[in-house]
Amino acid sequence: MMRASRNPTSTFHLHDHPETQGRTAHVHALGSAGAGGLAAALALTATFALVEAVGGWLAGSLALVSDAGHMVTDAAALALALFAQWVAARPPSARASYGYARAEVLAAFINALALLVLVAFIVWEAAKRMLVPEPVAGATVMAIAAVGLGINAVTAWIISRGSRTQVTRSVLLHVASDALGSLAALIAGLVVVATGWTPIDPLLSLVTALLILRSTWRLLAQTVGVLMEGVPAHLDYDAIGHALLDVRGIEGVHDLHVWHMAAEEAALSAHVAIDDGANWPRILDEARRMLGSRFHIDHITLQPSWQPDSRYADRRVIPIAEASGDGNAIR
Repeated sequence: MMRASRNPTSTFHLHDHPETQGRTAHVHALGSAGAGGLAAALALTATFALVEAVGGWLAGSLALVSDAGHMVTDAAALALALFAQWVAARPPSARASYGYARAEVLAAFINALALLVLVAFIVWEAAKRMLVPEPVAGATVMAIAAVGLGINAVTAWIISRGSRTQVTRSVLLHVASDALGSLAALIAGLVVVATGWTPIDPLLSLVTALLILRSTWRLLAQTVGVLMEGVPAHLDYDAIGHALLDVRGIEGVHDLHVWHMAAEEAALSAHVAIDDGANWPRILDEARRMLGSRFHIDHITLQPSWQPDSRYADRRVIPIAEASGDGNAIR
């Protein structure tokens, strides 16, 4: 259980401390710097996707057509990343008090869904081709796949030079999985040329789809966690609560919430029972510094209360610890 007050005092907000302002400006600068690279990668990827789709259709290669479809999703992911960067750079407003930084998370989530649709398509087509093999022009497949692999390498290099956000990581995942598709198509073409065994084409497409699925599922889990305002995976909820209890003057912690305000920025709010209201400025400063240095939490809202009560109305809250009679937290 927790020590709590049913009549908490005023709330102190730490939205505008210099560390957060500097970090926000830095992120926006990096986003602007990477926009040109994303635009170049988009043009390169979209152009070759059309070439690969036509070449795969003429060569009768599912591996090549699948890779072309994957490059189309790459282009869509890049376009979405550009749009998300533009939206995320907009300042907070009366309608969006946190700003628009989560636009990048939403873009990454949409990209993950698009990859799942692509995986389903590849698996379906591969199953049909394995049951009824079709002729494949191996030499054509090899040539186009080799160029596609080079395009993937250049695109990955361009994107990796910019800022590393969740949306750019999702785009890099698209490009990396597309490179696997190009490599699979290249190997399939080589096997067809050397042996004439055409089932290798859908078989390698199926293997590539399973590899894509594994990475996509991780990305989907990460983005859903942010959108559902779950505790960031790199942070320990209980450790944060007990670290607050270790701050001198704090006798109890309740109604603690930790979530992603943006893909790379954590936020925290909590009620803290303190021994004396006169000590609050010092307690607030120590708690803020501890949370920033130890857990790298940027956006902090703490609400003090004293004369703690063991009840907290009818709200369901997560217990952190009780405070004993001498003011020390019970572990």
